[in-house]
Amino acid sequence: MGSISRPITEFCLDLYNKLNRNAEDMNIVFSPMSISVALALVHLGAKNTTAAQIEKVLHVRRAAGRTSLGSDLESAAPERSQERQSSLSQCNKDGDLNHKAFQALLLHLQNLGENYVLTLANNLFIQQGFELQQQFLTCTKQLYGAMLQTVDFHGAIEAARTKINTWVESETQGKIKELFAPGVIGVHALLVLVNVIYFKASWEHKFEEQKTVQRDFKLNQNERKPVQMMYQKGMFKLGYVEEISAQILELPYAQKSLSMIILLPGDVADGSTSGLEQIESTMTYENLMLWTSSEHMFETRVEVYLPRFKLEGTFNLNEVLQEMGMTDVFTESKADLSAMSFAKSLVLSNVVHKTYVEVNEEGTIAAAATGAVIVRRSLPLTEVFMADRPFLFFIRHNPTHTILFFGKLCSP
Repeated sequence: MGSISRPITEFCLDLYNKLNRNAEDMNIVFSPMSISVALALVHLGAKNTTAAQIEKVLHVRRAAGRTSLGSDLESAAPERSQERQSSLSQCNKDGDLNHKAFQALLLHLQNLGENYVLTLANNLFIQQGFELQQQFLTCTKQLYGAMLQTVDFHGAIEAARTKINTWVESETQGKIKELFAPGVIGVHALLVLVNVIYFKASWEHKFEEQKTVQRDFKLNQNERKPVQMMYQKGMFKLGYVEEISAQILELPYAQKSLSMIILLPGDVADGSTSGLEQIESTMTYENLMLWTSSEHMFETRVEVYLPRFKLEGTFNLNEVLQEMGMTDVFTESKADLSAMSFAKSLVLSNVVHKTYVEVNEEGTIAAAATGAVIVRRSLPLTEVFMADRPFLFFIRHNPTHTILFFGKLCSP
């Protein structure tokens, strides 16, 4: 089916490459889906070049015409769908970004069932005194459930900061406590976009706690670190990409609506991390789809060793988004947010994203070149998947192939 997942994945890989440039031995985690939704929200208030730049960064320009989530999602709630059509037609403005596709995805993710908690929240905090367009307020609420709040950055910056941080903490069940440290928001701020995601799920097959033992994790060629290594043996989907000597494992969450996919580089003889760089340099949308496709991953008995880990990622995305091509929205002389506010001087001051991911025996808590050769090796009776060195992982919504979280674990 035509899907919004392709633009989200392409944006994900662009963003990962930018964030990873100066982070050779550092952990990274972020939610490309969550950030895409937040930027789509800003796009509702943007016009002309400002809007076009957001579309380009989100990869929806090329994807025009194929960013619907497919009729199968709409048909899941036909009566609600028709009800929404009339009120949403005015919100799905000109341009290549299909807001209804994002909305359909969000509705889908809010109904994952009792084994999942997934909270995705966006808030725009705007300097008091700016008059906002009524249609923008209506559409952000209808499409994205976003609430716009006025604060006084200019006269009461500390109170504004506290208000934002308190909202974030409550939305993430207390996991993300201080999104904005003192001094991060300037007294000249006009519009701050805050985007948080909280995710909690149980594995389809839980790891037994008594089987968790201490083992060494190879940080790099010379360093080792003792970690709590979880263990289980069972039937899992496993793939092997010969050209980059990588194993790919799928660990499903309850009812298999979502899975964690782990890309583990080969254990290079000298223990260097060049295997990880090899995966990174060949990781395109097409390859990722190919490597993780059901035709190339086969169910087999696997002994899985996976470290317990907690990751937090906080990013102020202003600079990175500008490098990716979203320049006008941050520039006073060029920003066109006239669909948001009548004020000519409105610019986006900060885009901050924070993610929290915890992987343990129970499951996961998280907040916020084509033609690769894949072979079925003649397998021993039991494969071993030993994640005792840096690896990449992502959490995928299986029905739509949307990547909710993406990360690199260098040091558990």
